[in-house]
Amino acid sequence: MTATDLGLPTAGGLDLVPGTDEPQKAKDYKSDQEVRWCPGCGDYVVLNTIQSFLPTLGLKRENIVFISGIGCSSRFPYYMNTYGMHSIHGRAPAIATGLATTRPDLSVWVVTGDGDALSIGGNHLIHALRRNVNLKILLFNNRIYGLTKGQYSPTSDPGTVTKSTPMGSLDTPFNPVSLALGAEATFVGRALDSDRKGLTEVLTAAAQHRGSALVEIYQNCPIFNDGAFDVLKDSDEASRRIIPLRPGEPIRFGPEGEYGVTATGWGGLEAGKVSEIGEDNLVVHDPTIADTAYAFALSRIGDQHLNHTPTGIFRQVARPTYDDQVRAQLEHARQAKAPDLQALLRGKDTWTVG
Repeated sequence: MTATDLGLPTAGGLDLVPGTDEPQKAKDYKSDQEVRWCPGCGDYVVLNTIQSFLPTLGLKRENIVFISGIGCSSRFPYYMNTYGMHSIHGRAPAIATGLATTRPDLSVWVVTGDGDALSIGGNHLIHALRRNVNLKILLFNNRIYGLTKGQYSPTSDPGTVTKSTPMGSLDTPFNPVSLALGAEATFVGRALDSDRKGLTEVLTAAAQHRGSALVEIYQNCPIFNDGAFDVLKDSDEASRRIIPLRPGEPIRFGPEGEYGVTATGWGGLEAGKVSEIGEDNLVVHDPTIADTAYAFALSRIGDQHLNHTPTGIFRQVARPTYDDQVRAQLEHARQAKAPDLQALLRGKDTWTVG
């Protein structure tokens, strides 16, 4: 039983909240707060992209909520003319879970960073994903702690020298897409802050998905980790490194489409020259495959050095959402006339301590 079955309004995915009478524009989503990020920060582009694409969803602004944790990206709610909450470090997914469960009429978005989401907030993130809560989680990954002045983060390169790792980081970094797939997220995507078209496409698909949707956004920090993704923004290098994922199409990339992706032993995938792989052996991208093994293999093609970097939608499958099921349970309990809570608390099944 879902919220739709119960006649409840839902947001995101199958049932969108009715739109306003007047078409909305990007400026309608801009708050009166001064946007304060460092010059050159990738957050500016992401903010502008989100403000521009939200009007296309047909949602009322009062039915959209942005919840953030702590970090540079977590200033987002201040700059959006929607409802929002600047919460505490790493706990945004937990707070958003409560809101999505109690308010099915809202489209709930979480804005977080690689430090906020993957370090102190790691458990909250994976449990929100595995439960398939109807949340849209935007993970800004700049591979550094920015707001707290440049400590290494869970996605920093090995050997990264920072104030907290003066001799170089010894940690093996997370691959956020692999992590989300391991947690059984039903929607997982990746985009670059500088690729407005690609980012808009992934965000739109995430907004229309019913369930947990995680979008990793490669985002440049010009102060503490400048140029981390420059190789993906240089036109010549980008064509050789970025692997665009287009549903229903063979996975090809390169200036002339001369490279492609093929299956290997043990369920893996690898990139190579089409002339050597053969056209018939190219993998046709299908994000709707239920088994996470395929999407996980895609996430492992690239490495920390960005030699190959798939972008787009890795996984997009349907599964009952946690919040729908919670509401269905409550409705079932109501109809079954469950015992009164106070009667249970004051019943005979008690004991004395001491």
